[in-house]
Amino acid sequence: MLIDISERKRAEEIAQEFASIVECCDDAVLSKDLNGIIKTWNKGAERLFGYTAEETIGRPVTMLIPADRQNEEPGILERLRRGERIDHYETVRRRKDGSLIDISLTVSPVKNGAGHTIGASKIARDITERKRAQEHIALLAREVDHRSKNLLALVQATVHLTKGDTAQELKAAIEGRIQALANAHSLLSQSRWAGADLRGMVMEELAPYCHDAEPRVHITGPSLALEPNTAQSMAVAVHELTTNAVKYGALSVPTGHVHVEWSCAVDGAFTFRWSETGGPSVAAPQHRGFGTRVLERLVRGPLNGDVRYDWRAEGLVCEITAPELPRPGSDGSEQEWAIAPTSD
Repeated sequence: MLIDISERKRAEEIAQEFASIVECCDDAVLSKDLNGIIKTWNKGAERLFGYTAEETIGRPVTMLIPADRQNEEPGILERLRRGERIDHYETVRRRKDGSLIDISLTVSPVKNGAGHTIGASKIARDITERKRAQEHIALLAREVDHRSKNLLALVQATVHLTKGDTAQELKAAIEGRIQALANAHSLLSQSRWAGADLRGMVMEELAPYCHDAEPRVHITGPSLALEPNTAQSMAVAVHELTTNAVKYGALSVPTGHVHVEWSCAVDGAFTFRWSETGGPSVAAPQHRGFGTRVLERLVRGPLNGDVRYDWRAEGLVCEITAPELPRPGSDGSEQEWAIAPTSD
């Protein structure tokens, strides 16, 4: 008697091919019965969890579940008994070495010929990189929100306190201060907000006076990276000193010169010195202007330092000191930064 077994052979070949696909799959593929006992375990599961098939088959799947998530498995089994499928359930599982891993879990009921659920197949995919990327995006969003609020508060205070005899003077003063902040932000963006180099900020502000046949500005000081808040403070401080020199000091006449120097001691103490020579004879002002008030608030607030003026006949000398500058990476948070309005 001859029996045609072509269909059976094809079915066996398909089953073998399918088993080979499952075995070679990058994702972890395993099966369990309705008591949560592992029945099959592919190479992907071995790579993901660190256990071999011999170490897992016959053992409860709860061996992969952290202690604080043991309540998940009874709920999954109950849904399987009702014939439900669980799609892309994000959770955490434990590897053989004890480390935790973020996974996306898909659980499908396995049924017998009569249509009764007898177990489940599970596909686990490593989503560690995706979760890390999501956390990084969330962190960046919080940083952008914080910095934008901080910057807008500073701009608002600048507009509120700036004065001018005419609308044109007021506009020019505001534009100059905002441009100083923009320059600092450009330097910060180049380093992805890790910090801005003080030399770059000083040269950016004084560039118009550095490229003459006989430069009127001399800049000396080491390369010094400033964290974002400190960079913004120093950018506005240098702008105020430059504006004052252009209006009333050494840069208001062709013969004037400015010498800018800074240093940072071993203990972190910071000194910034601005010296003017060759300009009009100067004297201490009778009233503090916006620039002076802003400079003092910048130094004594965010920098926790001090500012001293020496109104010499040959030109202004301004010295800014701080016990220790916050450096990039020294603190994960940024201080709220604003200039409080005053009546003086």
